[in-house]
Amino acid sequence: MRNLNFIPAIIITTIVVSIVLFVAFHFIFLDLFVDLWWFQSIRLENYFWLRLLYKFFLSGAVTLFFFTIFFFHFWIASRYLGLNPQDEVLSNFDQNVKFQKFSEKFLYGSAKIYTPVALILAIFIAIPFYDQWETTLLYFFGNRSGVTESVYGNDISFYLLSLPIYKLIQPELLSTAVLIFLMVGALYWLEHIFVPNQNRELHPGAKIHLGVLIGFVVLFVVWGFMLQRFSLLYTDSHEPVYYGPGTIEIRYQLPLIWLGIVSFLAMAVTAGVYIFSDMHRNKTPFFIALATFLVIWGLPNVEFIPDFISKYIVNPNPVRTERPFIQHNIDATWNAYDLKNIKTVDLPVKLNAAEDIATWSSQKRFENIPVWDREHLISSYKQLQEIRPYYQFTNVDEDRYPIFDHTRQVNLSAREINTSKLPEEAQNWENIHLRYTHGYGAVITSAAQDADKPLVWYLRDLNMSSSAGLDVKYPDIYYGEGQYDYAIVPNKLKVVDISSSNLSADPGISKDYHGEGGIQIDSLFRKALLAIYLKEEKIFFSTNISNESKIKINRNIASRINKLTPFLHLDNDPYLVVGKDRLYWIQDAYTLSNKYPVSKPQEFEFARDKHRFNYIRNSVKIVVDAYDGDLDFYISDPSDAIIQAYDNAYPGLFKNLKEMPDELRQHLRYPRDLYSLQMKVFAKYHQQTPEAFYEQGETWQFATVRDNPVMPYYQTMDFGNCNDKEEFVLINPMTPVNRDNLSMIGLAGVMDKDKCGQDYKPGITVYKFGKDVQVNGPAQVEALINQNPEISANFTLWGQAGSTVEMGRMIILPMGNTVLYVQPIYLTSTKNRIPELTRVIVSIGDRLVIDTTLWSAFNRLKQFYLKDAADIKETGAAKAIVKPDGQ
Repeated sequence: MRNLNFIPAIIITTIVVSIVLFVAFHFIFLDLFVDLWWFQSIRLENYFWLRLLYKFFLSGAVTLFFFTIFFFHFWIASRYLGLNPQDEVLSNFDQNVKFQKFSEKFLYGSAKIYTPVALILAIFIAIPFYDQWETTLLYFFGNRSGVTESVYGNDISFYLLSLPIYKLIQPELLSTAVLIFLMVGALYWLEHIFVPNQNRELHPGAKIHLGVLIGFVVLFVVWGFMLQRFSLLYTDSHEPVYYGPGTIEIRYQLPLIWLGIVSFLAMAVTAGVYIFSDMHRNKTPFFIALATFLVIWGLPNVEFIPDFISKYIVNPNPVRTERPFIQHNIDATWNAYDLKNIKTVDLPVKLNAAEDIATWSSQKRFENIPVWDREHLISSYKQLQEIRPYYQFTNVDEDRYPIFDHTRQVNLSAREINTSKLPEEAQNWENIHLRYTHGYGAVITSAAQDADKPLVWYLRDLNMSSSAGLDVKYPDIYYGEGQYDYAIVPNKLKVVDISSSNLSADPGISKDYHGEGGIQIDSLFRKALLAIYLKEEKIFFSTNISNESKIKINRNIASRINKLTPFLHLDNDPYLVVGKDRLYWIQDAYTLSNKYPVSKPQEFEFARDKHRFNYIRNSVKIVVDAYDGDLDFYISDPSDAIIQAYDNAYPGLFKNLKEMPDELRQHLRYPRDLYSLQMKVFAKYHQQTPEAFYEQGETWQFATVRDNPVMPYYQTMDFGNCNDKEEFVLINPMTPVNRDNLSMIGLAGVMDKDKCGQDYKPGITVYKFGKDVQVNGPAQVEALINQNPEISANFTLWGQAGSTVEMGRMIILPMGNTVLYVQPIYLTSTKNRIPELTRVIVSIGDRLVIDTTLWSAFNRLKQFYLKDAADIKETGAAKAIVKPDGQ
């Protein structure tokens, strides 16, 4: 019967242990195993263990650190609690024996209490560090950047790498010191109540202990005041004029912080003297220091003084008083957004374009003007080249390839898998995960084209037909921009009769996978764990999965990169590169910080996540193999202090950009998101003197057309920088605020203009127009187009019989000392939505012509300007003849 009494306890214990094991397996070991296998599949196992080691080592070290602090002080307190008996107790043998027994029991028994208490308190205090362990990592592995901020004179790396950890540690250490002081002080006080026969005075050791704890509290409070100085660097009270500290912060609030530190130290010293000194026990110095501290502490909340300074000192002389602080903001913002690589060129504009037209009279210059923009081209790709219901084109990229006789600008897109477009009855587990597992191939078309002609295809169809000699050995796309589910390849499934005959079989479906990517499913153990992990029992029971099968997970390139390097922020536009062996994705990645001192913050959305920051670098170029899923990280900006710290922390993860294969490096480009952000900042901060910045008379904005901003677009052109070599650049036109005339054209590229080779050297050239000549903006050119009778008549005619007329993106190019405008016109059928390039409008100055080819339109403009030049010359000669007769 006695044994039966243990049955409920055994059952309860079994249930509890089972629950604990299930939770540990499901939430810890299952993810650990699958993540390990996944990292092994991409040959980054060392990085996996190193990252795991850092996370748990730093988290455990912080917890151990705070546990040691709590335990040490509780242990010290236990040595003095109740151990200060009166002399009568020590002189009486019996009472002394009882006291010794009590002391030993308390000394050794209290450890059973304060040890778990110390552990609980340590975990509670260390919780903020568990989520921010990478902040600690940057602190330990960071180096100096070599750039100094101008307010306090600190290296920028202090703010990017050190200050965040200081701000994290200081309140935790202060909380710990205060908590220990209160708990230990309470224990020392309570001993006089519950422990008999104690002296009225505390033990000298206890006094020293409390004094040390008070010292730590004072130290951490002073450290908090010191850190408060740096918060002044992020003041936004002067917005929208400028960002950062001004006269009030530096000349008024900063001295108050220093006075607060001095008065607090004086208060602490006088309090310590009063408490621990047997002589000079005078309260007056303490109360004077306390009153002084409270007054100084409260002054920042008194609005009268800063209002008085603003009204009578700053506002009457804003530029003079705030000049150094405005300059701090300008310099910091230029450094933080990497605007130092911008070269400004004053471009005088000639009203007569005859000379520039003669210089530009080369057919080659017009073979790369992108009259097809990706917003209109995607419909043609979908209608003409998706071919099968389970394929899709997600978006269109721009690039340049050596085709025929020179570098040509192209549009291209990957044919990715999309099983959601299959018939509903075909959307089963076997089809989605074993049969329709990947996309296949890509399409490439010319960006330039004559109107009223079909698209020029350089790569098309499922047989990868190419008129330009492009050939890809493994065109399969297992990793891309789509939201892919997991795939299991190769498998035993025989793909039969997907197409009507073998001649029309889809090579993207009928071929087995022979690559290296994916987690090998070579044991029942792996099968079982993966089935549990993916919540799909068919993985374990399916007979179509063999020992050679591999399961591919994390197939969206953005989520794949984020899982590996969550500290990188991804550009919104990864782009496809067609290599000789396979297809690749190149993803630009950024390091961000909101801690750059005195730099104007911006908000931007990267990969569907909105971020607020005031420092950005395009530090990394990431290459993703579309066939195997391998990832390579190349450092593109080694001057960035943040990426330097990560490179030191994770040796072997990042590579030098020079190690990138040539066939990929020649496709590197200036990121569109970065350029858009930089131009947004530069629109105001190109005014580099405090006087001009305060006046804001030259502030720009993105040029607009049809109430929409003209965003940067890619253009391949020979701009005369590298011996007739084409450059692939981003172009961005800007106008004055609330005006439509053009102020500048910005070009951003990556070609080293000194060496003119494949070396990666990002830079921006801004062609700035003078104020003496009006240069048409895109909205003004469009107004001229709409006012032209010939063009308006054509628009009316074309807009009949089931078609709509659409105006594409306007191309704006600097052409010598004039500006060339190209406006493509599309006709789109209301039935199939396939656009057709029907005409191009070319404009220089106030002249514009409409034609079917750029070359023909340009020649017509050339005749106009040559005639104008001849008329001007003839008129000038006539005046010279008439003038003597009139004297």
